[in-house]
Amino acid sequence: MAGIYIHIPFCRKACTYCNFHFSTQTKSLERMINCLVQEIQLQRARINETQSIETIYVGGGTPSMVPAHFLDKIISTVRTAFDVTEQAEITLEANPEDLQAGVIDGWKHAGFNRISLGIQSIQDDELRWMNRNHTAADALNGIDNLIAGGFTNISADVIFGSHLGSDEALLTLVNRLIDKKIPHLSCYALTVEEKTGLHRQVRLSPEKSPDPETQHRQFYLLSDHLKAHGYNHYEISNYALPGMESRHNSNYWKKKPYLGIGPSAHGYNGSNRRWWNIANNALYMQSIESGIIPAEDELLSKAQQFNEAIMIGLRTAAGVSLHDLRIVADDKAIDDLLTRSQPYVEAGLLTMTNNGYIRLTRAGKIRADGIAADLFSD
Repeated sequence: MAGIYIHIPFCRKACTYCNFHFSTQTKSLERMINCLVQEIQLQRARINETQSIETIYVGGGTPSMVPAHFLDKIISTVRTAFDVTEQAEITLEANPEDLQAGVIDGWKHAGFNRISLGIQSIQDDELRWMNRNHTAADALNGIDNLIAGGFTNISADVIFGSHLGSDEALLTLVNRLIDKKIPHLSCYALTVEEKTGLHRQVRLSPEKSPDPETQHRQFYLLSDHLKAHGYNHYEISNYALPGMESRHNSNYWKKKPYLGIGPSAHGYNGSNRRWWNIANNALYMQSIESGIIPAEDELLSKAQQFNEAIMIGLRTAAGVSLHDLRIVADDKAIDDLLTRSQPYVEAGLLTMTNNGYIRLTRAGKIRADGIAADLFSD
């Protein structure tokens, strides 16, 4: 078992763009923590005793708002229930407003060795529009506190392509992160998801909708600038200095098995089965307290496995392995894939390597999702 994801479903505020499962009502926080601990114990049966845990990722939500002793309880329970490797990557998602010295010390004591920090923007007007709970100064000062507290494995989240975000501000933020030697950046184009505050805003004010041309330009601006500063563009949205790639997320892209703990969390057996917990805090807690994991699951068909391998593989620098595809596909499916790929190769959007990989070219990366969809098996 490659890793464990633990979902903390609470936030102080609702960011306008976010469609993850969370609640701003925190009265049940301690009860939820106890349920997460209980689910960890209930999930032991899913893992063979010979399997080790290589990564733990506590996400959300806003896990950094949870008192450190609760986070310590969660990590301690994982270590007790499973065989966690000595060099495991243990990540905590954090927001800048939580980066006080005493709190950071508590995260170190709990065993976290990597922080994923939600910075998003260096423009205060843009942060207010996103309904973020911090300022640009909070973020930059918080990074200094993290480094002073002993964290060097830090990832920063950046959002680009909003109607307020300029090229100049984007480069200013990225340069600040480079100067502070942040080894990993996750850079996401702003997307309008249904049932979010942003979705409601753009319906009322279409001029606030993200501009595709701006997003394309800023995508390549980031890619070229970070490459020039030594960062590997190892996945469509992710950049890392050599050796500092996210091990947890990389295992997702390599289709390794993982457990999901908490409401809305997903799990995967590494081949043909996926399951997910109910996305309802009250029902989740009631079920766990009764000793039942409130999960649904699905058995993936060969076609679904084939299509997922294409979708995930194309997003990575490695690309899609024809060798791996042959595990779930016959010769006809591979031949059909090669035929569908050829127009994109001729257009300079895909390339075929001599060792059997299909990869996006630089020009193709901005069209990753559309190209993947065209390559899917029926």
